[in-house]
Amino acid sequence: MLNNPRIYRLAVVIALLLTACSKVPDGILSEKRMQGVLKDMLLAESMTNIDYSKYKSDTMKVALFESVFRKHGITRADYDSSLMWYGRNLDIFMKVYDRTLKDINNSITALGDVQADAAPVTNQDSVNIWPRRSYTTFYPSSPFNAIVFNVNPESAYSSGSSFVLGMNIWGLDRKGLAKPELRLCADQFDTTVVVNKSILGDGYHSLTLKTIPTKRVKRVYGYIRYENRDSSYFKVYVDSLSLMKYNYR
Repeated sequence: MLNNPRIYRLAVVIALLLTACSKVPDGILSEKRMQGVLKDMLLAESMTNIDYSKYKSDTMKVALFESVFRKHGITRADYDSSLMWYGRNLDIFMKVYDRTLKDINNSITALGDVQADAAPVTNQDSVNIWPRRSYTTFYPSSPFNAIVFNVNPESAYSSGSSFVLGMNIWGLDRKGLAKPELRLCADQFDTTVVVNKSILGDGYHSLTLKTIPTKRVKRVYGYIRYENRDSSYFKVYVDSLSLMKYNYR
């Protein structure tokens, strides 16, 4: 059939269009495959946090993460290069994460990674809606140095609510080029409000997001991410994590 020049040219054009429409380049895990890997990586990370005595050594942690790579038929290098590409394309990264979080939200809850006071309370003027544990540690051997959070209240938050993501952090290398990145987003149905911040040193840090006063808030989400493959640092500690919601005034 491809002996027909017109059909051959049409097939070439279609192939080129399909290639052009592909967001992910060759050699990088597709969005679907990345979603599956991230789901298992997040569950593995939760296991190391919950059963600390079993996974207190880096050797045990690495073995657990390597089992995820084997399950998906990839190598650590495949994962690292894909994670770096997605890190440079954060809009795509967050869409993949959004789908991943929907898949594992029930699993994380079952693993006990939800605070008792994290349930959304829309009638209070100020409330901590942080849905994860209040501390974490970033370390060089971890294949996934990030916390991703997603808060979907049963009833939309009041119009114009403000949100403040706060934390203590220490252990940063002031000479290092990589710094923790914060992103805080709020969906107000047909509008999304986004703020970002890079952390430049140890101490208390916060990121404030003020939403549009005329629209209710359907969802609040974001991440804390530390992309640093430099093994010269030891550990970076984060604690007192909170996500405060304040009603509009």
